Amino acid sequence: MVKKVAVIGAGCSGLPAIKCCLDEGLEPTCFERSDDIGGLWRFKKEPEETRASIYKSVIINTSKEMMCYSDYPMPEDFPNYMHNSKVLEYFYQYAEQFQLRKYIKLKTSVCSIKKRPDFATTGQWDVTTEHEGKQETQVFDAILVCTGHHTSPNLQLQSFPGTSPC
Repeated sequence: MVKKVAVIGAGCSGLPAIKCCLDEGLEPTCFERSDDIGGLWRFKKEPEETRASIYKSVIINTSKEMMCYSDYPMPEDFPNYMHNSKVLEYFYQYAEQFQLRKYIKLKTSVCSIKKRPDFATTGQWDVTTEHEGKQETQVFDAILVCTGHHTSPNLQLQSFPGTSPC
C-alpha cells in the first residue's frame, strides 16, 4: 500500500518535498493556505497577518547556482543575483517541470495534526484541514512541515535576563 504524506506549505521547501515524495513512490498531498505557491517569495503589497513576505525590491544575496535545487538548475538567462520575482518564476517553472501543482490544495489551512488512536501500531496521523469554511479530516502516514520560520516567533522562554534596557 502506498504511503500517504501530508506536506504543509508550497514554498521553497514544500515544492521539493512534494517531488521527493513522488521520487520515492509516496503519495503527497500539499496543503497551502494562501492562493498560490511560492511562500514568502511571492511579494504581496498588503501584508497578511499569517503570511511572511519579502519586500518589493529584494534581490537574493546568494548566487543562482548556490540557490537552485540540485535536480533543476536555474535558467541560464536568469541573472546571477536575482530579483525576488525571478525566484518566484523559478518556483513556477519547477512546479511545472515536475507537474507538482496537481498535488497542491490551495487556500487550504491545516487546523490540527493528531496521532491516531492506533498510532503505536500504524504510525498514522489525523490531519484536519479547512477549505472554504468546510473542515475535512484525512489519514496520513507521514507529515512534512514546510511552513518556514518567518511567520510566528519561536520563543523558548517568555522572558529572560538581558532583554530589557539597562
